[in-house]
Amino acid sequence: MKSIVLKIGGQRFAARLLEAEAPRTCEAFLSRLPIEGKVIHARWSGESVWFPMDPVTIDAPAENQTCHPSRGDLLYYPGGVSEKELLIPYGSAIFSSKVGLLQGNHFAVITEGQERLAEMGKKVLWEGAQKIRIEEA
Repeated sequence: MKSIVLKIGGQRFAARLLEAEAPRTCEAFLSRLPIEGKVIHARWSGESVWFPMDPVTIDAPAENQTCHPSRGDLLYYPGGVSEKELLIPYGSAIFSSKVGLLQGNHFAVITEGQERLAEMGKKVLWEGAQKIRIEEA
């Protein structure tokens, strides 16, 4: 069972990869680590932050998709009607964009630090973009 670590705005979160459910997305993410950038608040997706990923060039097919993630579910949108992105819900969320609902690849679940997700999300909402670093655990 492989894991990744997300460091966002001074917080550390560990996530378990869902290799059986989204094997190609997990493999694509692992091959590009470490990944760095900034997260911003997700305007259309409720209590979530998102990381624009077009510059990272992760290619993955649609797999294990949902538009109704739970807190701590990591969704990767591989592009199409909107840009490539990583959605990190910290509360109630429905994955959406200005063109409507999006189906994201549910490829990981935060298993360590879930109790701090709301704090991280509110920091992004009220203080603006925060640095993110994703690395293998």
